[in-house]
Amino acid sequence: MAAKLILIGSDSLGAPEPDLGRLLMGNFLRNLGDRADLPNCIVLWNGGVLLAAADSPVLDHLKRLDERGVAIVSCRTCIEYFELESKVGVGQVDGMVGILERLSTHEVLTV
Repeated sequence: MAAKLILIGSDSLGAPEPDLGRLLMGNFLRNLGDRADLPNCIVLWNGGVLLAAADSPVLDHLKRLDERGVAIVSCRTCIEYFELESKVGVGQVDGMVGILERLSTHEVLTV
């Protein structure tokens, strides 16, 4: 994989059908976890942090990626906005300074 960091800003892929978009996001993360060439990191911000919530339907896909060495990083401001502080089910929470450092030192693929 050419990109070393995947930036996810929503709990779904594409528009205009959100239910289809959530299905596509699940397929994307499941298939990403099956690849030999994994990114170093996945950064979740805005609605993307919903994917890391303990009740997320794609949590198992993110946990598998985490177990395979992919850092799963959720935006602290976004976690607070959605009131998920006690509900993060995988990865770590970082502020914008840490996220900016990761974005500036990796090749970034935005989905």
